[in-house]
Amino acid sequence: MNVMLAAKLYAPNNIKIEKIPIPTFKENEVLIRIKAVGICGSDIHLYKNGRIASTIMKEPLILGHEATGEIVEVGKGVSGFQFGDRVIIEPGISCGECPFCRRGEYNLCPAQAFKGIPDTQGCLCEYVVVPRHYVHKLPSDLPFADGTLIEPFCVALQGLSEGNVKPGDTVAILGAGPVGLMALQGALVRGAAAVYVVDLYPQRLELAQKLGAASIINATVEDPIKAIRDLSGGMGTDVVMETSGSAVCAEQAMKIVRRGGTIVFVGVGCGEVKFNVDILTRSRLKLTGTFRYANQYPVAIKLVSTERIDLHSLVTHRFSLDKVQEAFEFLTTHKNEVIKAVITMK
Repeated sequence: MNVMLAAKLYAPNNIKIEKIPIPTFKENEVLIRIKAVGICGSDIHLYKNGRIASTIMKEPLILGHEATGEIVEVGKGVSGFQFGDRVIIEPGISCGECPFCRRGEYNLCPAQAFKGIPDTQGCLCEYVVVPRHYVHKLPSDLPFADGTLIEPFCVALQGLSEGNVKPGDTVAILGAGPVGLMALQGALVRGAAAVYVVDLYPQRLELAQKLGAASIINATVEDPIKAIRDLSGGMGTDVVMETSGSAVCAEQAMKIVRRGGTIVFVGVGCGEVKFNVDILTRSRLKLTGTFRYANQYPVAIKLVSTERIDLHSLVTHRFSLDKVQEAFEFLTTHKNEVIKAVITMK
């Protein structure tokens, strides 16, 4: 009983299920039995390429950072948690001492160890150990699979905060993946008057419409720049959130936002993008990036617990741990069908 099953990525497109020791916990740490893990776009990048942006995998890696589970044991000094508590893991473990951590921007901590991102082992396994301060209780009636969406919801909330979305604002969201769809819901909670959503896949756009989008634009059928300009009376939107990680969308954002508006780059993978600095200065545009999140878990959990956010509709596919290789292959070949896939444990 001292071993567990874990899914390890050994090379691009090569995941093996193997037995490894159950991790041991120390003071102020908890041992969690994993119940569900969402598959993120960063996991797909690592699976296909062995890297994400400039972060390269140097050794076999357990993927996965969107994880929920049950507490099995708690270390000395842990209070507020006990055996059987249903929890979600905040996967970025920061140093707590650097200038970024000290001013609350712990998502920018240079020493942050993020589960499932090289060189930190992730959560696609049966047990993980986490410092007590990076564990949050799940709402009692929230299924474990749905709870994995809280992590990407925090990404969306951070982006909305960076964009300073206010009551009455118009917002364009470029990309209707999980983060984009949750940014849509979060923008409406913040009082946005209208949210326009752009994507390539009808299934995602249909869900965006059900979740409250004022208009949906299929970029394979119509020009999103013209469509959103028309919808906004020729002005453009107050805020544009680029959540797809597409260089094309990043360039389009500059032509969709109104003069004096804000563009928030959320998606990873755009790389280098050309834009006209004269447009930026003469239109007084504000461009900002957002990286992961800081202090968003309590906000996300509270919103979910009030049933103002629909996580369940985003979970379109479920796989067991022993089918994890098949899951990743399916995701890479059926992007038009999948919104969020979750690995569920016994």
